[in-house]
Amino acid sequence: MSASPFVYTDTATPRAGIDAVSARLAGGTIAIIGCGGNGSYILDLVAKTPVERILLIDGDVMEQHNAFRAPGAASQAEVNAGMFKVDYFARIYGRMHACIEAHAAHLGADNFKLLDEVDFAFLCVDSVEARAEIVPALQSRDIPFIDTGIGLTLVDDQLMGMVRVTTSTPSVRGHTTARGRIPIETSGAEIYRSNIQISDMNALAAALAVMRWKRLRGFYLDLEGEYHATFAVDGNHMLNEDHRPAEKVDG
Repeated sequence: MSASPFVYTDTATPRAGIDAVSARLAGGTIAIIGCGGNGSYILDLVAKTPVERILLIDGDVMEQHNAFRAPGAASQAEVNAGMFKVDYFARIYGRMHACIEAHAAHLGADNFKLLDEVDFAFLCVDSVEARAEIVPALQSRDIPFIDTGIGLTLVDDQLMGMVRVTTSTPSVRGHTTARGRIPIETSGAEIYRSNIQISDMNALAAALAVMRWKRLRGFYLDLEGEYHATFAVDGNHMLNEDHRPAEKVDG
């Protein structure tokens, strides 16, 4: 058995009696591409699993507004330090998970080699242009991934909007382009891109994405097998679409 990636012993898993189930998440390299609101909450959840290695990829600096849609509570000194987001989050979560690597750069053609050893990716960027470049790179490498998006609009002094979670694996990818589930076209409006982001929506997107990954890995029972899901906040409604074919898919 490989060494634990945790700094200190995970006592929650044996306490719950789910050692064998949790072992399905062990090993491999997870990439979190984009460490803003969605990505930072995904890290919060993934860092508590026995994945062998977590790569954080983001070229932005941690600023004050980021602190209001990220897990935990950054200090004023940390906000003022001008640290890259990946360095800030790697330092915080490195207290629990020993194998977190920070890459302070935007992912693109000049550094796609960062994906060479990645087994699964969470794509959490808010740029259509970035997605248009990254999605084909992930697919050409047969890397399964989950893309997340949030869209909130102010209407009559109230917010309405949606959370999107789109899954793509080597066995099930056609829906991402044929149905335009992942926005990669620079023309036209994108309902999942907005300057309005709220921490609870970020946390929800992250939780849905990580739970979907865990279902792919067999940690959770997966009766639905959806590859595209949207949650409408105004109606508290979840819509599952693009269900898996009859054969088992890999995650």
